[in-house]
Amino acid sequence: MRLTPWLLRRPGLSCPMRLYCFAYAGGNGSIFLPWQDLIHPSIEICAVQLPGRGARLSEPPAKSLSEVVEQVAQVVLQQGGQRFAFFGHSLGGLIAFELARYCERHYLPAPERIFVSGCGAPQFRGPLRRVHELGDSALIDVLKDFDGTPVDLLENTELMTLLLPSIRADFGLVADYKYQPNRLLNTPISVLAGTEDAHVSPIQVGGWQKETNKEIRVRWFDGGHFFLHPQKVEIIDYLNCELLSAE
Repeated sequence: MRLTPWLLRRPGLSCPMRLYCFAYAGGNGSIFLPWQDLIHPSIEICAVQLPGRGARLSEPPAKSLSEVVEQVAQVVLQQGGQRFAFFGHSLGGLIAFELARYCERHYLPAPERIFVSGCGAPQFRGPLRRVHELGDSALIDVLKDFDGTPVDLLENTELMTLLLPSIRADFGLVADYKYQPNRLLNTPISVLAGTEDAHVSPIQVGGWQKETNKEIRVRWFDGGHFFLHPQKVEIIDYLNCELLSAE
């Protein structure tokens, strides 16, 4: 695999399957690195790191979701011929979906399956608050309501000054995203949803069936929008079952 700032991975691994993982708005790809200890040994975790965070903190954040998709598609294409799948949570789910569409539309190697987590089907998205246009303190209050960022981090003024530009940009990607009808995916979709997620409704979960000619699979997990963290072990067990059953 070629070295690239777009990917975080454990060095020295050679696995027949790669799982490219996309974080939620404001998230860091490094959250997925501990998954390598729990995922099946035949699967390599490749966490996608967007500009403006981690070692890429000095880079300007992406301004459009299509820009991210086009760049990541080329990164994936350059990594070699292994089988692969996509996993994305919230904003990451939108990126995974649009990336799969991009691959099929441009006749590139496509993922065997995409996992959309904490992410409503794009045709069923309701009006979104343009929270990226809020002032810093109001935006931090929104992050507290989402309950996905540690309070001690949100209250650290120095750190938040560094992180808010990428967080703001990510929320802008979500708010400015416009769904464009296209042909159905030939890729199967697994939908992961939180039973108490106030941001994704059951209708939005089932709406993913309108994006693929394969039958979707839906799995509910206890928790709110960020069930990703407390349900990590159960999620990875599910990923193992889904990915290994395709072999």
